[in-house]
Amino acid sequence: MKDKLSTYFKGDRVIWIVLVFLSIISIVSVYSSIGDLAYRFSGGNTSHYLFRHLRFLLVGFIVLYFVHRIPYSLFFSLSQLFIIVAALLLIFTLFMGVTRNDATRWLSLPGIGVEFQTSDIAKFALIVYISRILSLSQENEESLTLAFKRIIIPVGIICGLILPSNFSTSFLLFFTSLVLMFIGRIPAKKLFSSVGILIGIMVFLVMLAFLAPNVGRLGTWKNRIESFWNDKGGDDYQANLAKTAIATSGLVGKGPGNSSVRYSLPQAYSDFIFAIILEEWGSLVGILVLSSYLFLLYRVGMIVKASSRTFPAFLAIGLTVNLVFQALANMAVAVNIVPVTGQPLPLVSMGGTSIISTFAALGVVLSISRSLEKQHLIDEKLKEEIN
Repeated sequence: MKDKLSTYFKGDRVIWIVLVFLSIISIVSVYSSIGDLAYRFSGGNTSHYLFRHLRFLLVGFIVLYFVHRIPYSLFFSLSQLFIIVAALLLIFTLFMGVTRNDATRWLSLPGIGVEFQTSDIAKFALIVYISRILSLSQENEESLTLAFKRIIIPVGIICGLILPSNFSTSFLLFFTSLVLMFIGRIPAKKLFSSVGILIGIMVFLVMLAFLAPNVGRLGTWKNRIESFWNDKGGDDYQANLAKTAIATSGLVGKGPGNSSVRYSLPQAYSDFIFAIILEEWGSLVGILVLSSYLFLLYRVGMIVKASSRTFPAFLAIGLTVNLVFQALANMAVAVNIVPVTGQPLPLVSMGGTSIISTFAALGVVLSISRSLEKQHLIDEKLKEEIN
């Protein structure tokens, strides 16, 4: 049975186990947290949203399976096309996208009514593009300096197009790009200048949010910052509910379905799902969930170390770092370390495009791992023939 499974499911087995574990946590946690959503929009029918979530998880696993069977070299060949398509989709979203809560993040496919977030596609495309450029530029410092120029412009364009409707995604993607360039030996002077520009943009946007009328996304940013800094005064409704959930959880929690805030905490099934996990399952499971993401990063680090080629190494670490940063951002919001970001917990929060794109990204990582296993088998056969 084990050999039969390994025939179809290739790549690092530990990554597969982490994926299955987080998916199980996702099903249980989403079912516990969708009560308010079901009563407001589906007449209390929680099964509607549960089965919707299960469908997305199923599609995610199907995408994961097919992507992990694709040679990673194909992404190298298509990287430039990916980045162009991603930029066009983001531009189209700005002008023709679906708007919710003053944020225009979704495109709707005509005729079938399916919506998807173009920023999730753009994240993948940008990381693939950066990995390709870095892999072609490791000869000397001059080529690395040229690589920085070829990378920073697309990074600025993609992050700039995401910024108006999703500041946190833009920031995390920019930061991931900097980390990837640092790993790719881009001169530190170039990276420090980029960090300086990023800080300048953030300060400008904060000032603009407080000076501009309290409308649109600027108003949302202003309210989130004010709520976060005024938390000691009890003004942050979401943070207070999340802290109540966490403070009453204990080591083993209250048990599945026994959350006291799941009906009143906004976005309990998405932005604040980690608070629900802590309340119902306790600190031990919360630490296990956090450790799962960190261990995922560790396993990918081992894959990178074993890789003899630069492109798959950059690609694997870039995709995983972005996923882990997003997970840490979601958890930081739940425990009130940072203001609300709107970032879902990867593989756990209820969602559509986010789940599928995350599975696709990890499918690429498993494809890279699969190629290393295949190369190892070839090397072993060659050794046997020589001996």
